[in-house]
Amino acid sequence: MRECDLKTPLHVALDQLYAVRSPQQLANDPLSFCHRYDDPADREIAAVIASAFAYGNVRIILRTLESVFSVMGPSPRRYMERFEPVQGLKAFADFKHRFNDGRDLCALLWGMRQMVEQSGSIHAFFLRGHKAADSDVSNSLICYTVAVLALDYTDVFGTSNIPADSYFPFLFPSPASGSACKRLCMFLRWMVRPADGIDLGLWAGVSPAQLIIPVDTHICRISRYLGLTNRKSADWRMAQEITTALRAFDPTDPVKYDFSLAHLGISEGCDGKDPTRCLSCKISEICAQNMTK
Repeated sequence: MRECDLKTPLHVALDQLYAVRSPQQLANDPLSFCHRYDDPADREIAAVIASAFAYGNVRIILRTLESVFSVMGPSPRRYMERFEPVQGLKAFADFKHRFNDGRDLCALLWGMRQMVEQSGSIHAFFLRGHKAADSDVSNSLICYTVAVLALDYTDVFGTSNIPADSYFPFLFPSPASGSACKRLCMFLRWMVRPADGIDLGLWAGVSPAQLIIPVDTHICRISRYLGLTNRKSADWRMAQEITTALRAFDPTDPVKYDFSLAHLGISEGCDGKDPTRCLSCKISEICAQNMTK
């Protein structure tokens, strides 16, 4: 019996979906900004920024990121290393991405500079709170967000405490609060998963098996269609439940399917409302939403 004969229809569909990821999908994804740079150090800094503001409409996300990286020039790492809040607050005075403003962006850049000065890289800073023996990255993300928010942002905000009217903490949610931490999980996927033309494979010390799937509106909806979760709230428990289900198909790399599934919504237009989309959908034969029509 061949290996493919042992796979469930869902497993076969997910593997086929993974195999047909395209450059067009990547171009429609914030991860594309990391691929602009060859130096891993530049890619790491670009990934922190691109993932932090990856919320809302994808066209607006890409426009926001274009405005940021155009200011940072050819090397995000060098820009960050030389970043000074006084000049940054002027350069990004008009920055706005939904909840976040120029102060929040400058706090992110200033925080990254401190992380790199303390540890040499964002990678090394993250590893300070990571344990290779943990089953997933829950505790690692809790430690990471606590450490980031504990850095000194006085030069940005003019006070040792982050002001109540700042949405900078929104960029660093924590599993401890129940948040799905979509953007942080996406950042880790980019950095940890093996380089495959989409993800970057830059970080050692964190196993792909420990990753948790980034749950956005697309993953939440499509995962329910596929029976990967029965939960209604897009929270950390849902993210863990979906990841557990995906481990049955690839226990060493469960979130490999995230990009493909998310882009059924992001790039292919699946919204659960337009039945004509189902006609060309690659998973229509196993999708519960299609079967009910």
